[in-house]
Amino acid sequence: MPISETDLIRFLTSVHPYDSLKQSTLRDLAPKFQILSVNPGEMIYELGADLAGLYLVYHGEVEVFDENHMAISILGPRNSFGERGLTRGGRAATSARASTATVLLLLPRKDFALLMQAEPAVTRFFDRRRPDTPIQNGLTTTRAESVMAAPPVTCSPGLTCQGAAQLMRAHHISCVCISEGDRLLGILTTRDLTEKLLAEGLPFSTPVSQIMTKNPRSLPPSAIGSDVLHAMMEHHIGHIPVVQNDQLMGIITQTDLTRFQAVSSAELVSSIARANSAEEMAKGTAEIPRLLVQLVAGGNRHEVVTRLITDIADTVTRRLLTLAQETLGPPPVPYLWLACGSQGRQEQTGVSDQDNCLILSDEAQPQDDAYFAALAAFVCEGLNTCGYVYCPGDMMATNPRWRQPLHVWRDYFGGWINKPAPEAQMLASVMFDLRPIGGDVALFEGLQSSVLAAACANSIFVAHMTSNALKHTPPLGLLRGFATIRSGEHRNTLDMKHNGVVPVTDLGRIYALQGKISPVNTRARLEAAAASGVISASGARDLLDAYDLIAQTRLEHQAALVRQGAAPDNYLAPSNLSDFERSHLRDAFVVVKTMQSALGHGTGLLS
Repeated sequence: MPISETDLIRFLTSVHPYDSLKQSTLRDLAPKFQILSVNPGEMIYELGADLAGLYLVYHGEVEVFDENHMAISILGPRNSFGERGLTRGGRAATSARASTATVLLLLPRKDFALLMQAEPAVTRFFDRRRPDTPIQNGLTTTRAESVMAAPPVTCSPGLTCQGAAQLMRAHHISCVCISEGDRLLGILTTRDLTEKLLAEGLPFSTPVSQIMTKNPRSLPPSAIGSDVLHAMMEHHIGHIPVVQNDQLMGIITQTDLTRFQAVSSAELVSSIARANSAEEMAKGTAEIPRLLVQLVAGGNRHEVVTRLITDIADTVTRRLLTLAQETLGPPPVPYLWLACGSQGRQEQTGVSDQDNCLILSDEAQPQDDAYFAALAAFVCEGLNTCGYVYCPGDMMATNPRWRQPLHVWRDYFGGWINKPAPEAQMLASVMFDLRPIGGDVALFEGLQSSVLAAACANSIFVAHMTSNALKHTPPLGLLRGFATIRSGEHRNTLDMKHNGVVPVTDLGRIYALQGKISPVNTRARLEAAAASGVISASGARDLLDAYDLIAQTRLEHQAALVRQGAAPDNYLAPSNLSDFERSHLRDAFVVVKTMQSALGHGTGLLS
């Protein structure tokens, strides 16, 4: 089919990103396109083949397939394809076949590369790889290991308090860690010397072990700076040891944090940690939408924003537990409050309900449930007051089913794994995202490891969980780009939660089961799955890039609603996106669908 240069230029000016090029550039570019006529059913290229260049549909229709021969797109005029492979080594990442008589414009590989180098707008449009994020000097991007003083100044538990004071003076520090070898035993601060030694009139020869704070609160090196600040604000402490695998790595003080900025979220945590009622806390949580806008506007990545917002929910929960115990008295047996859902994964946004449960010590007696029922009611009601509305599925500690001794929880998981009925699959999907919030963490540690081992060893259970996970699909319409909601108040929008981030969350959970991966955060699961070989490095890279774009788009949509004075939600109208944004978002959904297909076929995209 002959196409004149005039018609070709006119066509290109109707296609993004060529419409952003100068006319002189288009005149030079047009002759470089080759015109290909393809018969119905004819393959254009196969998966893994060396790509001849970038393809653009001028007329007709092209089907694109993943490695499992599942159709992931049907492309019509003005759609490009092949760019993903060209920007990743030049080999096709999919297969393409003409479904009707089709005319294609082919920009040869060399000319495509030159155009990408010369035109930033073309590069931004076709290079779907995540750009490098500039390093920022802030608490939200700095790990604890980069802030801590290492090695920390330490002493033995038998050193006198006078000796410890002299040690602090010599090193110009306000605390000293008490250790045996690399194991942390306690911490001694100048405040301890003032309030516990001098104020009590104890002799200077008193050993530090007598007045030190034993088993102090600590954080791992992987914690971010805001975790440190939030812990200091919540627990009214000024020093936090950094510990990994029971080994003391360093110490962080308030002075170490003065050069960092995370004031807004830290102020909310601080005010909530000091509140004396749920109503007081609600004044702080009411500021979360404003915080969301500030964090997104500041260029923070989605996993940082959701982590900071979840920190606030964690603080609310722990403060409510404290207030409950002040009202009800001490618990009759040890317990552990856990969060699941988005709070469990540390992925809360501006819209969150509550999902939680209680694990009780096996020492609990039937009469003890009255106390824990009252505690659960106090905390869940308080969370609801603070904007974390009651779970519509009743997945809360107020439900006696989710307030049980440890041995019952072991039976729950054992039953779900051995008999994966539909309800069991649903419940397991929720409960595999558990994260301890307050209480005796030891109640969970053994449970998590044993459950992961049992789940991984049961291929039938994993297969059922995989099938259940694939029920949430990206909103892709083969012919119209996106499959939007067809009716109701959210008609013509995309559900960026259930059809956006949830499919990736489900994938991450399955990878965690397959690889016995302990983190519950989705991004951490994907990274760990790549590191352990559950999925290939290239598959993980593509999926992480896709997840980042989907999650970031969701947050930006919520922030935009808040700026407009509306409540944040998860329903995004594609018409509110630019051609550029729609194209990239659709490509992200295609990647997710491809990974779902690979998981469904049992390949996991292993290379």
